[in-house]
Amino acid sequence: MIKKLLVGIDTSEHSRNAQAYAFHIAHRLNASVIGLHVVDIVSIEGSFFHDISGSLGLEPYLDFSSRMREVLTARGRQVLDEFTAAAGRENVPVETVLDMGIVANQICERARSADLVMIGHRGVNERFSSGLLGSTAEAVARKCPRPLFISPMKFREIQRIVLAYDGSERASRAMRAAAEFASSLSIPIAIVTVARDPRIGERTLEEARKYFEPYTLQTEFKLLSGHANEEIVRFIKDYDADLLFIGAYGHSRIIEMVLGSTTEYVLRNTPCPVFLSR
Repeated sequence: MIKKLLVGIDTSEHSRNAQAYAFHIAHRLNASVIGLHVVDIVSIEGSFFHDISGSLGLEPYLDFSSRMREVLTARGRQVLDEFTAAAGRENVPVETVLDMGIVANQICERARSADLVMIGHRGVNERFSSGLLGSTAEAVARKCPRPLFISPMKFREIQRIVLAYDGSERASRAMRAAAEFASSLSIPIAIVTVARDPRIGERTLEEARKYFEPYTLQTEFKLLSGHANEEIVRFIKDYDADLLFIGAYGHSRIIEMVLGSTTEYVLRNTPCPVFLSR
């Protein structure tokens, strides 16, 4: 049961949408929210600021670094004050945390006190990076000890859910989370299995059918063929899904620190939020 959400807060548009999803889910699940802002130590002590400190004639460098900490900490407090004010307008109970360190590491550390972690696809320092998934989001997806919700650029109320199910242990955990979530919100859910062998696919879907039997939910079960990553994304777009549940790894997982190829492709290409279950 999800009762405490942890949402990463910065000044990016992706963060604001993660915040909107956090408030939306908190309302529907009667949950509370922790707003976390991390003063990025890389921004203070990275090579970029080493370089500009010299070009600006700021001596010694330690004074510049100390001043940057003060400025970024003050900005972080302002960001969290705005978050608290927004939560008050939405009548959502919140608490705030201001940390300093490597953003992904701090999010994963604070995750231990929450039931669900929520972040945007990108942060404020990643707007010009390549690819569709920011480096912080990717690092959190690899290391987070709790289920992870990654939000897209635009907020949309959650009304239709898709579960990608392949019969693996982590997909089973995603199925449990999806069933509880859909049941709590009383919204329909589509369960999708991709298999090249129809017999194997039907057996996998039958497992899911049996699991969902006790739930009074509107369900549909779809067997797809082809490449799992492409078929899942295509189905999400055709179904006009508002949220995808998927396991962090599939059958092809090799090592614990590496995302499964299907999961990584989906995270980079799906237009809707992704609930990543571990």
